[in-house]
Amino acid sequence: MDEKPAATLRPMAERYRRPDWVRRVNAMADSVGGEARRIVPLDGPALVAEAEHSLDGEVASGSSASSGSFGDPEWRARFTALVSALDAAPMHVVGRLMTRQELLRGLRTRLLLTREVAAHPRIAEERVAAPVVITGPARSGTTILFELLALDPELRAPLACEGIHPLPRRAPGDRGERHAWSECEQELWADVQPEFAAIHELRSDLPVECVTLTIPSFAGSHWLMVAQLAGWSPDIEVMYDFHRRLLQVMQHDEEPRSWLLKTPGHLMTLESLFATYPDAWIVQTHRDPAKAMPSTVSTTAMVQWLRTDHVDVAPLAGAIEMAFSWALNHTVELRTSGPFTDRFVDVHFDRLMRDPVEAVSRAYAAMGRELGREHAERIRAYLRDKPKGKFGVHRYAPEDWGFTAESLRADLAPYIAHFGVALED
Repeated sequence: MDEKPAATLRPMAERYRRPDWVRRVNAMADSVGGEARRIVPLDGPALVAEAEHSLDGEVASGSSASSGSFGDPEWRARFTALVSALDAAPMHVVGRLMTRQELLRGLRTRLLLTREVAAHPRIAEERVAAPVVITGPARSGTTILFELLALDPELRAPLACEGIHPLPRRAPGDRGERHAWSECEQELWADVQPEFAAIHELRSDLPVECVTLTIPSFAGSHWLMVAQLAGWSPDIEVMYDFHRRLLQVMQHDEEPRSWLLKTPGHLMTLESLFATYPDAWIVQTHRDPAKAMPSTVSTTAMVQWLRTDHVDVAPLAGAIEMAFSWALNHTVELRTSGPFTDRFVDVHFDRLMRDPVEAVSRAYAAMGRELGREHAERIRAYLRDKPKGKFGVHRYAPEDWGFTAESLRADLAPYIAHFGVALED
């Protein structure tokens, strides 16, 4: 990133105005001495005890299920370290409340998953075969592509309501109260800051990303995305092990279908992903970094702004540029000399926007699949009902986030040249 004084980057408080209800709830901390933790405490052992108490009768005390191990015997220490880091993060009252709910929900999910595997040991024999995994930087088409491929009856995309609350299991098609339960994590984000909907639509009945699926691992990248954590880092191997075990539970006793999955963070951990799913198909989206990188920073800054008044934009932009520049350039090496060169499919943003059906058809052909007539018509109907800019326009000029188009394209020249990425005005 260009060397640019932090003072030239507008703080988030100048970019967005908080809704009155958020401002008033956050002011509750000032009314009792200025510490948000006085209103919403975060304590690891206390949260575990609360989760266990909330499931009395569902998870028997002293049983293997009550351990919550789900393949990770060290999870309690991992959880306690994470909560300590979150407690020290500069979150406001609403941010701490959102985080506390996610932690408690993650704990309950973990206990229920452990119980389910203990009750049905054959779940561990389930094979997660040839998942289709979409990855790429923000604003490169990953989200809309995820939603369009999820219309394929031969693929299985986890919906938010079931991915966030995989248990208790319901009859096929009956998600019951899970829709209402998941609203407090999905739709609430746009309530906290309405402009968020223009950046990324979250809804209980839309496909959900892997970054959300792995919240209960307490080892995934969700926590670094939502808060500024000192002295804590994800454990990628533990995260992917949880990911696989969760999919085993979710597909148990269901008609076999290939999973459809998505998250931009997979770009940085492709080797670990293939170690978990050696036969995975990676659908990599591509877009001019001068468009994609600022949007990635804008999105992450907004996600953190939902929970804190203290988003330091300049170092955040630098860290994101470093991570995604390395990941994108690394895919060139991985795809030319790695052992999985034939497991990648490319979808370019400009082609996807110009003719979505043709772009999906080409991607399917590269995977040896065929785009059916029914699926193609579903795509056309879906796009008619979801016009571009439905929730407003997300603007993300490079200069607004400390970049120049020239510097971004220079840093990512190997990536641009290798994949023939089209440059935009």
